Amino acid sequence: MKIVSGDRVIYKFSPDMEAITTVSPGDVFKIETNDCFYQQITSEEQVLTEIDYDRLNPATGPIFVEGAEPGDLLKLKIVSIDVKDRGVAAVVPDEGALGDQVTKPIIRVIEIEDGHAIFHGVKLPIRPMIGVIGVAPLVEDGEWATDSPWKHGGNMDTTDIKAGSTLYFPVGQRGALLALGDCHAIMGDGEICFTGLEIPAEVVLEVDLIKGKATKWPLVETDQHTMVISSGDDLEEAIYEAATQAVNHIKDSLGIEWEDAYIMASLSVDLKISQVVDPKATARAAIPKYVIPTQKLIESI
Repeated sequence: MKIVSGDRVIYKFSPDMEAITTVSPGDVFKIETNDCFYQQITSEEQVLTEIDYDRLNPATGPIFVEGAEPGDLLKLKIVSIDVKDRGVAAVVPDEGALGDQVTKPIIRVIEIEDGHAIFHGVKLPIRPMIGVIGVAPLVEDGEWATDSPWKHGGNMDTTDIKAGSTLYFPVGQRGALLALGDCHAIMGDGEICFTGLEIPAEVVLEVDLIKGKATKWPLVETDQHTMVISSGDDLEEAIYEAATQAVNHIKDSLGIEWEDAYIMASLSVDLKISQVVDPKATARAAIPKYVIPTQKLIESI
């Protein structure tokens, strides 16, 4: 199995990134990822303002996918996410949903034992996920720092981006140019205080291509849903985008009028908050597979 080392990283997704390695459709490969602080934090006594902020949110890559062309969908099955045995969480004044209430910055180094994060004596079952994953954006979309989400993916911080899920990205540039990082051992929807349990990880992916089927925003497929992941300047804008795409997918897949698809969405689609703490907010619209199987949704694009 090919292993992509975590010592080659990017800090922005741009249309003209240079690949560090190549994979082909059908390949299964492992990516080593760094935590969002690039392992700069090792002690609760450290001062957050003293770390190198130019090294935040590293994403391993980019990885060139043979045969990927603009107008295709990059399909990535997340085979596994193996995290280290300790992670870091932090609170920073003026960061997070309640940043105005924070009186002091703190760091917490949290151990993982037997599949649980141990915090103040509470055993929290870990649920490893990928915070940052994306491809090179379209030229017209420009560059995006790895701490931001957009149509190319990026810092979507979505808890459903986990082992067993499958991601679909619209390919913006030849080779797709995949990069990922910022894994979390556990995080609640919303990422309320600005971090999850930030942790280095090893991620195994299986890559494939769907030719000539491009979406506007990334999709994530779970056992029971196909979800549109959208971002906006605020949560309202992100929800509007996600809901719009979900209704249109229902309309096109079922061949019904838009208004009927709108009703169907209100009866069956769940709107979920991914994160509210990045430069843009992210939400997802979860379409049940009993309404539209993922394959049928993609075929109707």
